[in-house]
Amino acid sequence: MPEPLEPALARLRPLLADPATLVRAVAAGRRRGARPEVVRAELRPVALKGGVRLQLTTTDGRTPSTRNLAPGHEADRAVEELLAQPFGNWHVETRDELVQLRVTKAGDAQVHRAARTGAAPAAAAHDRPKHHLLDPADPLFTALGADADKRRQVDAFLRQLVAAAPRALQRAAAQGRPLRVVDLGCGNAYLTFAAHRYLSGIVPSGVRTLGVDVRGDLVARNSGLAAELGLEGLGFAVGTIGEATVEEPPDVVLALHACDTATDDALARALGWGAEVVLAAPCCHHDVQRQLDEARAAGLEPLAPHAALVRHPILRERFADVLTDTLRSQLLRLHGYAVEVVEFVDSRHTPRNALLRAHRREGGAAPDPALAAEHAALVAAWHVRPALADRLEHA
Repeated sequence: MPEPLEPALARLRPLLADPATLVRAVAAGRRRGARPEVVRAELRPVALKGGVRLQLTTTDGRTPSTRNLAPGHEADRAVEELLAQPFGNWHVETRDELVQLRVTKAGDAQVHRAARTGAAPAAAAHDRPKHHLLDPADPLFTALGADADKRRQVDAFLRQLVAAAPRALQRAAAQGRPLRVVDLGCGNAYLTFAAHRYLSGIVPSGVRTLGVDVRGDLVARNSGLAAELGLEGLGFAVGTIGEATVEEPPDVVLALHACDTATDDALARALGWGAEVVLAAPCCHHDVQRQLDEARAAGLEPLAPHAALVRHPILRERFADVLTDTLRSQLLRLHGYAVEVVEFVDSRHTPRNALLRAHRREGGAAPDPALAAEHAALVAAWHVRPALADRLEHA
């Protein structure tokens, strides 16, 4: 049951300030209407030559800062300052229990406490493991049932999103409005959740995220999880990619592992909306592979020696993947986007690891005649018609 916020925060104070009992604490998110100076903070004890200290790492969304605090007055004062910040969520892990505090829309505290199972770790050494953009201990991962591989994918995806989106983030902040994100074909939406959680912590004016999927059961499950986790501004809707409706054009469009030409549907919608940023991780490339098979059966093969690339079925399948995403990237460029095709996450963790990362060039750009000619020559040489070209022609 919700309870008054101030007494609930006061009960966290002794847990946070004592490095002898604290294992780790993370504060993130923001309360409704707040514009925090600090978007994320982490406390943990560390073993230094001078003894155990309380290490505080904070970030304003751009630059992290780390301080090692002596127990007593210095640590107490820092904890007081943190508790005064308008964080929306606290995750506190001690040697005895786990405490999760979420600030509700009404400004009350929703607190969950659970006894710790297993032995608590000792104070960590000063050297830290690799920094994650979204804390691996975030309750979000537990709620989603995300394993270690999924968490690695989340971190890799967020790094790609951050690399592509600085101008979109700045524009939303300058206009004093929420960043608008749409995930087309979101499925179980673990990356949708992660993107919304992370962006909410770094965009002062907030984030509005919509996940769209044809499966009503997944949409209902995702909507329930969003409510359970208190993720304001995150919603889900049932529908096809082509039928997805938005109140205002999105800044960021995601299409992560949409199968075959569903990726083309998503890219066409993104271009139609004029999205600032597009991230698409294609899955399956049956359409171009089918066209290559049909062309070969009809005796239409490219000039030697290129026919050897599609002579064997397994090579033809792999080549279809490369050709499909090459044609997609060309069409995005022809419509005013700068495009990179990058590795999404190490192939040891998923074979679906290519990512089309695009951002709209300032003011758009006139089609490059040389690129248009290159594209026309490529489709003619391989006797294919990319699905994205059809979608854009009939948009």
